[in-house]
Amino acid sequence: MDINSPVGSLGGVGKKRAELYNKLGIYTLADLVYYFPKRYNDYSCPVSIDEAQINEHAVISAVVTKKMPAARIRQGLVLYKLVAADEKDSVTISFYNNRFVYDKLFEGTEYLFSGKITGGFTRKEMNSPQVISADESCLFRPVYHLTEGITVNMLTANIETALKCVGDDFPDHIPDHIRKKYSLCTLGYALHNIHFPESDHGLELARRRLGFDELIQLQLGMLMLKSRNRRSTGYVMKKYDLNEYYSALPFEPTGAQKRACEDIAADMSRDFPMNRLVQGDVGSGKTAVAAAACWLAVKNGVQAALMAPTEILARQHYATLSGFLEPMGIKVGCLTGAMTVKQKNELKARLASGELDVVTGTHALISQSTEFKALGLVITDEQHRFGVNQRKAFAGKGESPHKLVMSATPIPRTLGLIIYGDLDISILNELPKGRQPVETHAVTGKLRDRALGYVKKHLDEGRQGYIVCPLVEDSEVSEALAVTSYKDKLEKGILADYNIGLLHGQMNAAEKDKVMAEFKAGDIQLLVCTTVVEVGVDVPNAAVMMIENSDRFGLSQLHQLRGLVGRGQFKSTCILLTDNLTEETRERLKIMSSTNDGFKISEEDLKMRGAGDFFGEKQHGLPPMKIADIIGDRELLAQAQSAARELHEESSDLEKYPLLKENVEKMFSKNAEDGMN
Repeated sequence: MDINSPVGSLGGVGKKRAELYNKLGIYTLADLVYYFPKRYNDYSCPVSIDEAQINEHAVISAVVTKKMPAARIRQGLVLYKLVAADEKDSVTISFYNNRFVYDKLFEGTEYLFSGKITGGFTRKEMNSPQVISADESCLFRPVYHLTEGITVNMLTANIETALKCVGDDFPDHIPDHIRKKYSLCTLGYALHNIHFPESDHGLELARRRLGFDELIQLQLGMLMLKSRNRRSTGYVMKKYDLNEYYSALPFEPTGAQKRACEDIAADMSRDFPMNRLVQGDVGSGKTAVAAAACWLAVKNGVQAALMAPTEILARQHYATLSGFLEPMGIKVGCLTGAMTVKQKNELKARLASGELDVVTGTHALISQSTEFKALGLVITDEQHRFGVNQRKAFAGKGESPHKLVMSATPIPRTLGLIIYGDLDISILNELPKGRQPVETHAVTGKLRDRALGYVKKHLDEGRQGYIVCPLVEDSEVSEALAVTSYKDKLEKGILADYNIGLLHGQMNAAEKDKVMAEFKAGDIQLLVCTTVVEVGVDVPNAAVMMIENSDRFGLSQLHQLRGLVGRGQFKSTCILLTDNLTEETRERLKIMSSTNDGFKISEEDLKMRGAGDFFGEKQHGLPPMKIADIIGDRELLAQAQSAARELHEESSDLEKYPLLKENVEKMFSKNAEDGMN
């Protein structure tokens, strides 16, 4: 039977069950055999009933001593109960609407029961446990995500049938020489053992092989993307002496900024488009590097455009770029949706005629009516905030233009090579001269009044500040302090004499922009906000930040929020408040208080939270990993990277390995953020 056959074609799977499988994302036999367990029940070390802890999961070995008659509790719900015992104690075991399992259990026979222990010390209970015979040879049993109507027994029976139908000669997409070089088991062995492990060693071999598959496909996809980006460009640029640019700046660039500028100059002089990421902490000077790229483009007779995710950031970039470039004779404009029709038309006419050299803007830059005379460089700020179609439309305004991406999200370098595998990377790991590190103090809620007094002291001195809260409105199910009531309390209390602004995600874009503009202008002294506050906004007068319930934020998020202060000449402070004094919270806040290095913090954040939580549901555009752990499997990742480079050099389009190519394209086509096309 073909692996791509519909799941409904499998014996034992009718139309109704096939529809239930569809709910789990299972449409073909391949989907079924690649529907991996979320964990395993290990029956190899059962405990006595006496040793099993209340409200904890346990595996117990016990003999069924009594089966009770079925009891109908209510319409549609039947309870099946039995008593099982070992040499010292007994436990009551219940099954709901599961006569199939109940009928297979016999009095006088010993079984292994796996489930959560409830009840009390005088009478322990276990509801709906997984059960196997005590003489079973396989003591690792899979546990899957299920949907109503699909039981684990149904699923495992269907998977077993599917594996038999496909046979041991499961089409293996990894070439034999790669499989042998990296000591990988066959795909058929891996798929059988991931569902029905013959031993813990067999399970480990299966995990390693299937994890390698995901990682090599990910790396090959990135390499293929990079190759496809290297088509010829109409804008091969002459290298100019960057010292001319540096000497015109009102400050001395850092070594990291100069290295990034040199990377960009080298990229733009080649006959294929630059595709580079400039990654740096908040305040590391990415815009000055972007300005250098714009300067090079204009010196070569072409235009440059920078697209930002919000109007306030687009206007901020305009102010910064025009400050750098206009004294050099370069004309800079800004195009946003808030402009009048007349203003937009006038600016678009200047772009189309070539009168305007550089433009910053929002999505307005990719509107159909926006045309350029010769767009040779496109710069995207925080690329992940834009969809793939928006980025394509932006690049489509020019003839294979050079592309520069800026990101203030610190990603550990090893992980950055995976996420941005189709990009060359420049890292800004130095802060500009004169910028002071932000002092960070972690305190408990008992010191809240003292902390607010410290905030007031800064406001009294003419500085501005932020207070960040996790929620918008008070909630009965959360102890988190909400921004709305928090602001009201401050206005009636210690900060009654100050103008306090409010910013949260339930406000529309125009309202947010108005508040941020007033804060930037100094009309608002204190901004009480959620994390919706733009991390890239530049308010040099802001010198103090207080973050409530700081245990609710990831380390990288805390670091980015902290980067909103310390952007000017004033000594700045960040206060982290929490009432959650767990060991993990103490460790996290200790890290925040000890370093201002965003890359070090992101590395620790990644170790503590794992990749899924670190990136959120979308994993920052990464195709989903079912088996591989891109944090824990670093040695396997290094091997997969080496193997991917070897195969890509041998066959850059993978035409020599059609099965592998199909799997790579399938992985990326399922990814919502990027595709292979």
